[in-house]
Amino acid sequence: MSKKTVMLALSGGVDSSVCIELLKNEGYEVFSVVMKMSDAHEDTVLAAKKMAERFNIPLSVLDLREEFKEKIIIPFAQSYKNAKTPNPCIVCNPEIKFKYLLTEADKTGCDFIATGHYASVGFENGRYFIKTAKSAARDQSYMLYRLPQEILKRLILPLDSLEKSEVREKAHELNLECADAPDSVENCFIPNGNYAEYIENLVGASPKGNFISPEGKIVGEHKGIIHYTVGQRKGLNISLGQSVFIKKIDAQTNNIYLAYKGGDFGDTAFVEDCVYMCLDNISEPTRAEVKIRSTAKRAPAIIYPLECRKAKVVFSEPVKAIAAGQSAVFYLGDKVLGGGFIV
Repeated sequence: MSKKTVMLALSGGVDSSVCIELLKNEGYEVFSVVMKMSDAHEDTVLAAKKMAERFNIPLSVLDLREEFKEKIIIPFAQSYKNAKTPNPCIVCNPEIKFKYLLTEADKTGCDFIATGHYASVGFENGRYFIKTAKSAARDQSYMLYRLPQEILKRLILPLDSLEKSEVREKAHELNLECADAPDSVENCFIPNGNYAEYIENLVGASPKGNFISPEGKIVGEHKGIIHYTVGQRKGLNISLGQSVFIKKIDAQTNNIYLAYKGGDFGDTAFVEDCVYMCLDNISEPTRAEVKIRSTAKRAPAIIYPLECRKAKVVFSEPVKAIAAGQSAVFYLGDKVLGGGFIV
């Protein structure tokens, strides 16, 4: 291999496909890998094969269904049954996707790895870290906060300075079939988005229980806690004279607690299993901006480090629907400081 080489995670979608051309234009010899995470990924494998053939690049196909089910799908289902709202991509990225991307790069002798995520990689004071993308609407830095240094130091993110419209324009210029393909679904192994049905088929149904009003009274029966998430207001079939939201889901009592509008806000989140990027750790209260879900806006807060890589996050103003199982990701300007799982 005489020139720089890179192993690209290829799905056959517009983002990763355009990355092939961008990397080639930068002088890289491009290799690719597609990962079959579940039976729902058959089309992904076929699409990746088409793009690899179209650009005449090598493609490896990895069947990771067994490990993906063990490390991602089963914990995801169990988390829902325990009244948490997990984001499987957060765990999959370091544990499956980037892990095997790096393994395949090493096996092939590639210098770097690449994906079609909208973010960038920075380096300061001897440490690599994720930075936000140019496109605020597409920024995926939240999803990458758990990537370790050994991955970051070899990671290239070609879409960091592009808007989605520019990526599609490049795809049209290249006459790619995927140029107008819809964006990928949030959860790749449940393409129809019916989490409750999927979880019931996998680990069984959750028992019915009670809705509890803001005044503490039983006001209805729910159909099982896996059908609901914190902050939800639609589909409750509860009439209390004004709108209500789900404030808390209690797996121990099997009760779902409701709140009136405004009552679903909180100013404190406790997080565990914290990881950091810009720093190895934090030892004193630190001002930052914090996102409590991928679609949330960043909110000013102070992070108070606790023992055992835990932290307390106190927001300057209350934020909506702090949900156990989601990640709180800490930002310093355009840099990802780190984050942890909300408990």
